[in-house]
Amino acid sequence: MKSISLLRSGAVFVLAIVQSAYADEPPVQTMPRVQVEAGETVVVEGYTSKNSTSATGLDLSLRNTPQSVTVITRERIDDQALTTVGDALRNTTGVSLKPVDRGRNNLSARGFDINNFQLDGSPVVTGNIGLETGGTAMYERIEVVRGATGLMSGAGDPSASINLVRKHADADSLTGTFSAQLGSWNQRTGTLDVGAPLNSSGSIRGRFVADASRQDAFIDLESTKRTAFYAVVDADLGSRARLSVGASHQRDDRDGVLWASLPYWYSDGTRTNYSRDKTSATRWNRWDTQDQSAFVAFNVELPAAWNLRAEVNYHRQDEDSMLLWMWGDPDPVTGEGMEAYPYHYFADPRQVRASVVASGPFELFGRKHELAAGVTRSRIKGGWLNRDAVNAVVPVGDFDAWDGSYAEPEMTDFYVGSRGITSETAAYLVTRLSLTERVKFIAGARFTDWKDVVEAGAWTAEPYVQKESAVITPYAGLVVDLTKQLSAYASYTDSFKPQTDQDRNGRYLDPLTGNSYELGVKSEMLDGKLFASAALFRIDQENFPVVDVGFFVPGTLNPAMRAAQGVEAEGYELEVAGEPAAGLRLSLGWTNYSAKDADGVDVAVDHARKLLRFFTKYELPGSLSRLSIGGGVNWEGDRPATATNPVTGELEKVGQPAYALVDLMSKYELSDRISLQFNVSNLLDKKYRSGSFWWGAPYNYGEPRKVLLSVDYGF
Repeated sequence: MKSISLLRSGAVFVLAIVQSAYADEPPVQTMPRVQVEAGETVVVEGYTSKNSTSATGLDLSLRNTPQSVTVITRERIDDQALTTVGDALRNTTGVSLKPVDRGRNNLSARGFDINNFQLDGSPVVTGNIGLETGGTAMYERIEVVRGATGLMSGAGDPSASINLVRKHADADSLTGTFSAQLGSWNQRTGTLDVGAPLNSSGSIRGRFVADASRQDAFIDLESTKRTAFYAVVDADLGSRARLSVGASHQRDDRDGVLWASLPYWYSDGTRTNYSRDKTSATRWNRWDTQDQSAFVAFNVELPAAWNLRAEVNYHRQDEDSMLLWMWGDPDPVTGEGMEAYPYHYFADPRQVRASVVASGPFELFGRKHELAAGVTRSRIKGGWLNRDAVNAVVPVGDFDAWDGSYAEPEMTDFYVGSRGITSETAAYLVTRLSLTERVKFIAGARFTDWKDVVEAGAWTAEPYVQKESAVITPYAGLVVDLTKQLSAYASYTDSFKPQTDQDRNGRYLDPLTGNSYELGVKSEMLDGKLFASAALFRIDQENFPVVDVGFFVPGTLNPAMRAAQGVEAEGYELEVAGEPAAGLRLSLGWTNYSAKDADGVDVAVDHARKLLRFFTKYELPGSLSRLSIGGGVNWEGDRPATATNPVTGELEKVGQPAYALVDLMSKYELSDRISLQFNVSNLLDKKYRSGSFWWGAPYNYGEPRKVLLSVDYGF
């Protein structure tokens, strides 16, 4: 109970400090940003949002939501120049992003992987490349709900859910912005965002976003070209109905991309120490993706303040990667000893999802309550094709002298690696009951039928079918208003995730199941301009896959897995976001947790247990009111990763020690229409390893100091 008392005292201290600082300060009269998105009215102020539906499906204020929710607003995205979704997540409380290589990432929260992404609240499944690699130009904000989110997401890990909220057409006259950026490693970016009414009454409105970028990398050989387009039409069909139709297309051409990681040890057991621009890629390496989405959403206001929303979403991702895998322990003198494996991978997963949701108030026992109910149906066609080298692979030679000049091999025809169809039908019901004026109880459940049909392929020796029928995912939350600004809450929910790992008898492991508990306090101050929260959490998970040492899946060379029981993660989080003083924006988050299996062994070893996320911006007063300055610090503690030394056979700690990254920004408004902005990330040019655990040890470097100059023109 000591940790609980510390958490409570710390939360009270944070809230007391903030309230004290504002005690003699008159409230600043600023207009909040109101966004109407297919029936949901969201109020955004600076670095925080007043409400969200991401956690429960009910339109609740953050203070009345019994889970931890962080909102990365458009203003913060612009201030920190967060050009990709991954950039935003690196600055989100409780979220850790570590590259597996230069193409893929590993996302984690509270000790478990994050795989749940949403577009406007609709779950999206991607292939090898996640949505975090995409740009932020088309999004209005990013909402992250930490903990299990099975009520809204269905199958998944008890880590977090990331909701990417797209921009909508809300302009009543022609308006827009054009931005140009120049930055380190030859970055050149241009972004256009324009909206306008499409008829004389303004009942039909359109918005178009275009984003184009070219950039080399701090790593040798690598360069990226990105183009993205997004268009949406929002139409008011009378005074009560609204139709939204939109589509997006993003293309990323990545050349010279490093696959996997650099060697961690030399052949004599000593550790390597390459320069940050070192690569194992070839000049013909490529990792190209195309991401397409389309949606139709219809929203209508019904009698008695009820609302009905129906939508259909389509998502497709193409990935074409021709890469060289390199591994080994090179000789410290000759540089020889590395092996190589060329590989061509192609995948085009596609998904169609339809849903209908009804929500509104009802009265019972003299009190007003709320209810939301929805049904969803999704179908995902996935899998991939492979090609291998026809002839023997040419030796690498001296890796110390490697410059990517490696002959591209002749490849076989494509063959099926894996192919299958995953379908899910689900229904959920959630209600918020007003037990008293101060006490609200949220109860809900999701009912899921899940089916996976997989064909035979190189990675699936035999076809198989997995089914999970009538899976019930309960949700319960209690919120108690202690004052008009301060509330305490508790929540509980389940999670489940089907698995494709097999045991020593060839049977597929039972789904991952778990329980997620959260207890905390939240406060809205200064008429909602400032939000603060403190949370304790615990997650228990069963059927966690671990290697069954000495056994293989029958008929294959794949190691057999067994289902471990008793995996636990527990910790606490503190967060403050908003405007604590006139002209001052602030976002501060602290996370501290542990994650171990039943034997006390750390899991999620790639990720630090302690995380600090901090950024602030100040708009100067008086004659300097056109100038804004800001900065922040992202600090991470030690990572508990270990690996076996290839010479001594001993287990050694290989995780990156604690480090801090310092960022700065300044912005000057030349006029009401034109502004200049300067951002510096990793100001102190800290050299650190940022890789995810992969084949022995994490060894990809994080980005060095980067500068970015932006010019924005509004019209």
